[in-house]
Amino acid sequence: MMQQPTIIPGACHQDQRGALRYNNDFNSAMVKRIYLLQNSAEQPVRGWQGHRVEQRWFLATRGAFEIYTIAVDNWEQPSVDLPYCKYIIDQQKLDVLHIPSGYITAIRSLDPESALIAMSDHLLGAVKDEYRFPLYYFKDIF
Repeated sequence: MMQQPTIIPGACHQDQRGALRYNNDFNSAMVKRIYLLQNSAEQPVRGWQGHRVEQRWFLATRGAFEIYTIAVDNWEQPSVDLPYCKYIIDQQKLDVLHIPSGYITAIRSLDPESALIAMSDHLLGAVKDEYRFPLYYFKDIF
C-alpha cells in the first residue's frame, strides 16, 4: 500500500521573551535539497507537479497555503477524476507536510506574501523524475 501524505505537527511556545516556533518531530536527515516558493498574486496556484521516486516536505515560513495532493494512477496519462486531499499549513506553527513518492501537488497561496520552504530527498538532476500536468487537467478541483 502506498504511503499517505502526513502532517508532522509543530508547535509554538510564547512567554514574556516572545515566541518560539519548533518542530521536534521532523527528521531532516533525508533532505538533500531545499528551495523557497512564493506564488505570484496573479497566479496564486502552482501545480500540478510531482514525482514517482522523489519525496518532498513543505513548511510555511510566511502566510498560509493549501496543498492539494493526488496519488497518480498512470504517470503518462493519469485519470482526470482521481481523488485528492487538501492540507493547510501556515506560519503559526512549524507544521511540516510530508509528501511521499508517487504523488503530485498543487500549491495555493492563501496570502499574497506567503512563502513556502520545499525540501527534497534527491539532488537536482539526480533522477529523471519530474512530472507536470496542467492546473485544470483534473476535474472539479480548481
